[in-house]
Amino acid sequence: MAVDIKLSTREDQLIARHIEPDAHKPERAEARVVGSGVHVWALIPHLQAENGDLEAAAAHYDLTTEQVEAAAAYYHRHQSAIDARIEANAL
Repeated sequence: MAVDIKLSTREDQLIARHIEPDAHKPERAEARVVGSGVHVWALIPHLQAENGDLEAAAAHYDLTTEQVEAAAAYYHRHQSAIDARIEANAL
């Protein structure tokens, strides 16, 4: 049980450090990577296309792997909202 708490704490720390709401669109699905302007909904499809390769996705967006890991953690927590945003963008 302690392992789950540590993982959750790490995810919380990553999200707190690297993910922020978009000031113009504060919905969960519009969150972005701090200091980059890259929205989580834009990053996740690329990460998926890279088969989860954090380094490849980070290089594509000029981010650190920790920033991409934070975006993935945020996505994991808000998957349905972000998937809806990804789908809306595809239309």
